[in-house]
Amino acid sequence: MAPSQTDEQGESDHVGPHPSYIEIAKPYIFEPRVQECLTSAGVSEAKDDNIRLQGVAWIDSVRKAMHLPVRTHNTACVYYHKFRLVHPDSNGYIDAAAAALFAACKIEDTLKKSKEILCAAYNMKISPSEQLTPDDPLFENHSKTIIGLERLMLEASGFDFRSRYPQKLVLKLAKHYCVDREAAGRTAYNISLDLYRILAPLKQTTSTLAVACVELAGRICEQRIPDLEAGKGYKKWRITRPEVMETLLDLLDLYTHHRASTIVGQDHALETFISIRIALNQEASSNNYPRHTQNTKKKPLTNGAKVENGTKDPKIKKDVTPTTSPRDDLMKDITSPTTNGTSKPGLKDGTVRFMLDPQRARDEKNSVGEFFKEEEEEYEVEVERARRRGKSKTEIRLSMKAAEERRIARHPRTLRHGMPGTRKEEYTFKSETMLQRSEGIKTYGKKHKHQLEEKEQIRKRPIDLDDMIKESREKRARKGRRGN
Repeated sequence: MAPSQTDEQGESDHVGPHPSYIEIAKPYIFEPRVQECLTSAGVSEAKDDNIRLQGVAWIDSVRKAMHLPVRTHNTACVYYHKFRLVHPDSNGYIDAAAAALFAACKIEDTLKKSKEILCAAYNMKISPSEQLTPDDPLFENHSKTIIGLERLMLEASGFDFRSRYPQKLVLKLAKHYCVDREAAGRTAYNISLDLYRILAPLKQTTSTLAVACVELAGRICEQRIPDLEAGKGYKKWRITRPEVMETLLDLLDLYTHHRASTIVGQDHALETFISIRIALNQEASSNNYPRHTQNTKKKPLTNGAKVENGTKDPKIKKDVTPTTSPRDDLMKDITSPTTNGTSKPGLKDGTVRFMLDPQRARDEKNSVGEFFKEEEEEYEVEVERARRRGKSKTEIRLSMKAAEERRIARHPRTLRHGMPGTRKEEYTFKSETMLQRSEGIKTYGKKHKHQLEEKEQIRKRPIDLDDMIKESREKRARKGRRGN
C-alpha cells in the first residue's frame, strides 16, 4: 500500500530541535480583536479610554517640550496603543508612554536618551529655577525600567517599523478641495492629531484617515465638501464610504464624551458635534452602513497571532468579511509541525521569530514541514497456521523423560532434590552434616528410626527416571485423596 502520512503529531513526540514559532507583523488591528483583548484582560472600556487618553496626552506634552516632529508623535501613539492591547495593566500609563516615545525616537531617527525624556517630563512640573539635568541620579532607576519595557514594546508591535502619517495627505486634500486654510485647513490638521487619541490609526488606512479628517473639518467649520461627502474619488484612493463613516463616528465619540481632552473639542460647542453626529447616523441608517466595517461573529484568525513554523493547519474557510488584516489570507495555514493547528498563548518552548512577509513564512513552513513528516508503510502478509496435533500419554511420558535426561546431561551433579551427588547411576550422600542429623534423629524413637531407614535406602539406591515419574504420580494421588 502507499505510505500514509500522519499530519497530527504531539508536541512532545518530535525529535530534534524545536522548529520555532513565527509571528507575522500586524499592520491593522480591527474592532473585534480590540474587544477580544479588552475582554481577556478584564478591563472596561471606560477605564481603557481614560488610561489611553492620559498616555497620549503625556506623549504629546513631552513631545512638544522636546520639540520632536509630528511623525515621532504618531509612531509613539501607535506603539503605545499596541502595547496597551497586549499588556493593559503593565506598570501604569507613564512608563508605557515613556517607553513608546523612547522607541519612536529611535525608529524615526530623532534620537533621545531615556533620561532626557524623563527629565523633560519632570521639568514640566516645576519652575525653571528648580529644573534638573538628564544626568541627575533621580532618573537612574526609572531609566532602566523604560529600557526594559522597550523590548516588550517592540514585541507587541511584531517588530513592524512601518508607520503611517496622514498629516501630509490631509494638507494635500485640503488644498485640492480649496478649503479655507486658516479655518477648515487648521482644524483638519488638529483633527489628524486628535485621531491618535483613539484606535482609528490601527484600523484604517492613511487615505481613509485623511478623508475623514478633511470631511469632518468641513462640517465643523460649515464649509462642507459635496464631492467628498458623496464619495467621489474613493475608488482612486481604494477606500469605501463605510470605512470613512466608521472613522467619523469614532472621532465624534471622542469629541462628545472626552471633549476636554482634545484639541478641536475645546474650540467648539458640544451641540456642533451632536448635530453632525445625528446627520451621519441618518446617512448610515439609510444606507445600512455597519458601525464597524470589519465586525463578524465568526471565529477569527487573529491578526498577527503567534503561529508555529512547519505544520499544516486545519482547513479554514475564507471569510468574506474577515476580522483580520487582508494580508492574513496568506498566513492562515502557518502553524507548527509539533501541534495540531492550535497555538498556545503565553510562554512557549521554542523560539519566537518575527516576520513581515507572510509569503516568506509560508515558504519556510513548507520547507521545514518536510522534516517533520511521519511516514508509515502497511503490508498484508498471509500466514498459514499449522494445526496442533494431539499427543498421547506415552508420547508425553517419553518427552518428559527426554527432557529430564537433557537436564541431567547439562548439570550432572544436580539431583532431583538439589543436593550434590557423584555420578548419574548411583547418587549417594557423603555430607557429614546430613549424617550427623540422621544420627540425632535416631534417638527420638522407633518411628523416627524407621522413617530414617526408608529415606537412607531411597537415597543410596540408583535413581531410575521411571521410578521418579511413578513416585511423583503416587504422591499427587495421595495428596488428592487427603484433600477429598
